[in-house]
Amino acid sequence: MGEIKLVASDLDGTLLRPDETVSERTRDAIAAARRAGLTLVMVTGRPPRSLAPIAAHIGLGGIAICANGAVIWDLDAATMVDTSPLAAELAADLVHGLRRAIPGALFAVELERGFGREAGWTDGTLLPAPDALEADALELVTGPVVKLLLRHPTMPHAEVARRARDTVGEEAVVTWAGTRIVEISAAGVTKAWALQRLCERLGIRREEVVAVGDMENDLAMLAWAGHAVAVANAQQNVLDAADEVTASNLDDGVAQVLERLVAERGARS
Repeated sequence: MGEIKLVASDLDGTLLRPDETVSERTRDAIAAARRAGLTLVMVTGRPPRSLAPIAAHIGLGGIAICANGAVIWDLDAATMVDTSPLAAELAADLVHGLRRAIPGALFAVELERGFGREAGWTDGTLLPAPDALEADALELVTGPVVKLLLRHPTMPHAEVARRARDTVGEEAVVTWAGTRIVEISAAGVTKAWALQRLCERLGIRREEVVAVGDMENDLAMLAWAGHAVAVANAQQNVLDAADEVTASNLDDGVAQVLERLVAERGARS
């Protein structure tokens, strides 16, 4: 690697442990990286409303990329910098098509100002969002949709994902960050797309970027970055796509990458 100026890290399964915390070693590594002049960016499928306690815990501010690239969020000001949602008409058309392709599918939506879901969406493992709207999906997509989500109570996730991609085609981006929910964003909107736009604003070239991830929704970002890192617990296609495999999220894999980068910067100075 040449000189690295920015590290983009996924959160769940990558930077965060399963209990949504990080170790003292990881907090120290983040602080040291910021002191050394590295820009650190959280890049996540999560909505902005869930980031404040996480950012406070890990000691990270600045810009975050949320909702798989659909939202650029200022952590310090708690304000939206930019959003790239699905148009309401297209979202409604996608719901119709997906219902035909995946009978019994359940939908939820991330909106610019909240979250909505159909009855039955919460199954005991998907915790209900505070103040969530509950209505039919077509009633929830009457305005711009940051992200459309779907799951099926019995159909295997791989089959749901396949049918969703076949149905949506090029009209939107279909991805996932686990094995329960399929996520749909506006055409062209990915973590990579948002990261590239951010780096252009900052004057940072892709060769100066390290990206770290673990799941399907990280693949585009890893392909775009100058150096792609997978945590050891990543799914196999992410491991295959990476330039480097670091330790798992339970073993401070991101911290190990940051520590090395800080040491390399120190050696150059």
